[in-house]
Amino acid sequence: KVYGDGIHKIMMIDCGVKYNIIRYFLKKEAQVIRVPWDYDFLQDDYDGLFISNGPGNPEMCKPTILNLAKALEKEKPIFGICLGHQLMALASGGKTYKLKYGHRGHNQPVMLKGTRKAYITSQNHGFAVDDKSLNPEWEAWFININDKTNEGIRHRNKPFFSVQFHPEASSGPTDTDYLFDDFINLL
Repeated sequence: KVYGDGIHKIMMIDCGVKYNIIRYFLKKEAQVIRVPWDYDFLQDDYDGLFISNGPGNPEMCKPTILNLAKALEKEKPIFGICLGHQLMALASGGKTYKLKYGHRGHNQPVMLKGTRKAYITSQNHGFAVDDKSLNPEWEAWFININDKTNEGIRHRNKPFFSVQFHPEASSGPTDTDYLFDDFINLL
């Protein structure tokens, strides 16, 4: 399904997308092309790739992981949220694991790694990315202040990044909605 007719063409891999993500992109003059989680998008024309949130074990999304691994060989910007974050880590050679209880609710504190800058976020996930498994071309970007688990990764040289929390949270904190601007600026 296609939304909007903006100047930036974003291919959105729908793993369970929240409509507020689409609204954010439409406000940023983007055209959103929403495709199913297992769609082979590699031959399609787009300016940037977005991998949405969604439920469940990320390792069950093999078609998405394989397609995303091929997309990571290119230079087009990629942004992932929640399950999209976990899929980005798996596609780049990292690993995920199941949390005992998961992170649920609003007001979850995360810190920009290497700084003392904290953000309040909204979260709802049961899996996490294993920092120690990251490919050397990637770095941990955000950490959970409560339990020190990974909350974001980014490529050291290419325009790829993802976060575990929800910067699009509606009725939740909007401390990190600037990430949508960062992605659009990369396009």
